[in-house]
Amino acid sequence: MNIDPSEIVYFEWGFVRITATLVFAWITTAVIVTGAYFLTRNLSSDAKISRKQNAVEALFTMIHGQINEISQGSSGRILPFAGTLFLFILASVLLSLIPGFLSPSGSLNTTIALALCVFFAVPFYGISSQGLKGYLKDYLKPTWIMLPFNIISEISRAVSMAIRLYGNVMSSSIIVGILVTIVPLLFPVALQLLGLLTGVIQAYIFAVLAVVYISAAIRNKEESTSESE
Repeated sequence: MNIDPSEIVYFEWGFVRITATLVFAWITTAVIVTGAYFLTRNLSSDAKISRKQNAVEALFTMIHGQINEISQGSSGRILPFAGTLFLFILASVLLSLIPGFLSPSGSLNTTIALALCVFFAVPFYGISSQGLKGYLKDYLKPTWIMLPFNIISEISRAVSMAIRLYGNVMSSSIIVGILVTIVPLLFPVALQLLGLLTGVIQAYIFAVLAVVYISAAIRNKEESTSESE
């Protein structure tokens, strides 16, 4: 049976509530930070480099290339944020293969938090690129009548990202749980691999959507500049 980690409470005192979602999110973050430390220390610029460094550079090049292609040249600004989103969701999915580990991305609280990060990152990158006045003008395009609709669009976009990620992760977990219960000896490994593949795809899609929304806010400045010229 699939368990929502937000339903498991480890500690509660007043309004302070430590749930499994928080604990496993902290564990995921600690694993990423620790892994990044051991993988990136002692990096060399020599011609002869280790296989560990080759793997790190290959992963960085892949993520950088994907972001650069989608953002059309703005990867330097977006890479730290979008790359972190991708690695966090990916790590939470991979760690869920460990018995007893509850993926934090299987909780609606986590997916909402990730979507809110994207929600606030879009105006942050947009304002840093266009300035406050220039960014707010985008909400009045093509006419001021569209202001409430543009605001609703921003909010609904964040909500849809959270629900999409939560729904896909939870649905794959529920399907795996049902089929393993029905045929416990035949499908477990294949279904775990299927769930892993689904999680990797969702991590990729979530990061891609974040890049699309942020790069759109950045490109508005470039388009307005080219029109004025």
